[in-house]
Amino acid sequence: MSIGLTGPPGVGKSTLSAALVRKARALGKSVGVVSVDPSSPFSHGALLGDRIRLAEHFTDEGVFIRSMASRGHLGGVAGATADAVLLMDAFGLDVVLVETVGVGQSEIEIAELAHTTLVALQPGSGDSIQVLKAGIMEIADIFVVNKADHPMANQMRREIRAMMEMLSFTGWVPELVMTQALAGDGIDALWAAIDRHAIYLNASGEMAVRRRAAFAHQVRQLALGRLERRLDRAVCGDFAAGLDPYAAAEVVLAQFGEERGEDAVGPGPARPPRAIVKGLT
Repeated sequence: MSIGLTGPPGVGKSTLSAALVRKARALGKSVGVVSVDPSSPFSHGALLGDRIRLAEHFTDEGVFIRSMASRGHLGGVAGATADAVLLMDAFGLDVVLVETVGVGQSEIEIAELAHTTLVALQPGSGDSIQVLKAGIMEIADIFVVNKADHPMANQMRREIRAMMEMLSFTGWVPELVMTQALAGDGIDALWAAIDRHAIYLNASGEMAVRRRAAFAHQVRQLALGRLERRLDRAVCGDFAAGLDPYAAAEVVLAQFGEERGEDAVGPGPARPPRAIVKGLT
């Protein structure tokens, strides 16, 4: 079982990760953790702060922690995250937890990698318009309102409920759990929600669909990586004087066998969205 944990910066994802690892180990499960930190666009280094926050699990033989720098990869994860998840699964770890970098509304790549996606939110981080924004809110299997002792925690819960009423779900309806990860409050309820989602995936046959989606995602990323390197080399070449950017792009595309004016079609999502806004087509 793979669990993706995502959300904006400062929401407490690392603390939630540590609490989930603690819960899984209490149940006798082996755990793999992939923690992704953002890379500096200037020094290209990364803090890898999860090595500090997950220090209590360092000496546990049942926990394997792999920190990764994003290295500019978009989507909230690193380019090699899918490989790490695959290897941990192949080595027989019961649970693989992937913690993304702090993300916004559009970094939703984790939904193609994980079987269960947790979207963590923090009370008092913005108004209701922020909560209602599409994108990351539509990939959640479970919403987690962390720092539940915050005075605005109940308001955040109401706003999420209001947002969910605007969406039409097919199959699984996302659950909402309140936690205070630092104190360990609500972690049992969160784990129970993860278990219910796993049961649903297996009973509905969607687990196989998500495994195929994760495989397709990895194939697509490997292919795109090679194409991007070729494209970088082509763009760095010399162009004839007087070419505008559109004409120069045609020259580059011609090196890949694209005919002039031909519209390229992107790969698209590996599986359909889990929710659509009511009244919109």
